[in-house]
Amino acid sequence: MRSGAQIHTESGRSATLRLESLKIIERYERELESIVMSDEITWLSTAAAADRLGITPRTLYRFIDEGQLAAYKFGRVIRLKQLDVDAYIESCRVEPGSMSHLYPETAGSGE
Repeated sequence: MRSGAQIHTESGRSATLRLESLKIIERYERELESIVMSDEITWLSTAAAADRLGITPRTLYRFIDEGQLAAYKFGRVIRLKQLDVDAYIESCRVEPGSMSHLYPETAGSGE
């Protein structure tokens, strides 16, 4: 059995986090602290942001238009904060056990 921690959400509900999730959150908080401590904003071009996400610029523009990613327009240039892009990447993380619907049960497995 994996150990975890009991937390309380803003809505008053409680949940148990797995140890792996806690480690990921702690690592992300440390990275976030180091970024936040710096007053310097790291800006990404749309090409760099799309490349970082592994998507086409067209898909990036759709994400911006749909409100999935925040972007800033300076004159004719659109820029994204690296922190926003990294947070979006983390929000897209697939939780273990959530993809079983994508692979069928094998016939005669006996389970």
